[in-house]
Amino acid sequence: MTLLQEKLAKYTAPQFAKAQGVYPYFRAIESDQDTEVTMHGRKVLMFGSNAYTGLTNHPKVKEAAIEMTRKYGTGCAGSRFLNGSLDIHEALEKRLAKFVGKEEALVFSTGFFANMGTVGCLTGREDYIIWDELDHASIIEGKRLSFSQSLKFRHNDMDSLERVLKKCDPNRIKLIVVDGVFSMEGDVCNLPEIVRLAKRYNASVMVDEAHGLGVFGRNGRGVCDHFGLSADVDIIMGTFSKSLASIGGFIATDSVTANYLRHNARPFIFSASATPAAIGAVNAALDILETEPERIERLWANTRQALDGFRRMGCEIGNTSTPIIPLFVRDFQKTLLVTKMLWDEGIFVNPVVPPAVPSNDTLIRFSLMATHTPEQINIALQKIEKVFSQVGLLKK
Repeated sequence: MTLLQEKLAKYTAPQFAKAQGVYPYFRAIESDQDTEVTMHGRKVLMFGSNAYTGLTNHPKVKEAAIEMTRKYGTGCAGSRFLNGSLDIHEALEKRLAKFVGKEEALVFSTGFFANMGTVGCLTGREDYIIWDELDHASIIEGKRLSFSQSLKFRHNDMDSLERVLKKCDPNRIKLIVVDGVFSMEGDVCNLPEIVRLAKRYNASVMVDEAHGLGVFGRNGRGVCDHFGLSADVDIIMGTFSKSLASIGGFIATDSVTANYLRHNARPFIFSASATPAAIGAVNAALDILETEPERIERLWANTRQALDGFRRMGCEIGNTSTPIIPLFVRDFQKTLLVTKMLWDEGIFVNPVVPPAVPSNDTLIRFSLMATHTPEQINIALQKIEKVFSQVGLLKK
């Protein structure tokens, strides 16, 4: 073995979980991404997807992807900066900017790149990136790439945020970056207070709307729209891989910031652009969101049903008020065990363990789609109550 291999060979956590029969990752799905999927030849109810609007197998979305592939081919063979810009990229950017209420937008090949590239390049050595301790990994990676001072505040704690802002040089740039909806815990950022503090301390605000688009706001415009604060947020980020049934991401902002990002955000400049199929799917998904408001209404009805059920049975679900429902286990091995037991019962959920959450906050992530039926939700609630009772996770 090389020295590198000797070091990496010491990482045995996956092998240990596999030996215990509870390894929960890379579970192959053999069907489309729907409320019910096929795995290992059997049907399983899917409660681990981010497809909140349930559009990933919508006929109009699939046909739009096929149509764009027929016209433009399967890929762009280059970055947006060079040969990879298509007219449909530019048209979608204009549409997204209008959708979230900004002057311009930039389409990235992934949402991760959109966050990482933006956070990583906007501020300088003497400036500050201020972030919630539960921000998404893509934001964390972006601030690591930046030369700016990195200051963390306690999750959704506005007193903590203000203490951090008071430490900063008032004459330097301060960029506050938060998730609109926190992807593991399901709670919503206190955006009104964040905006108030930003104005008081002359800071800028960036909101990651990955889990807010298609869920909150008018026709799914997101948390910023929900609070009526889109104009007060400097940078809005969104993804295509959740409610918009595709792959990619975008940044929407003012024209000055967009011009800088267009020429300095390295994932935008040096990564191949989003495929024609991806762009076609996003456009079709936006069409549906804008013409079928009842789809989001069904998502919220499903959310209320599930939240009521979990509260009734005594699950610890934290402060969630969204289609992302954390079922706290607070034990690493038990979290993996519960995931396996639920899969055996025909319920697919995601285990959330470090580094995604602190070691004492491990949980099962239960997420809903607009296309789940009340009957499917009831089946999941019954199975979860059975398993959680068996392992002693329900409050008496």
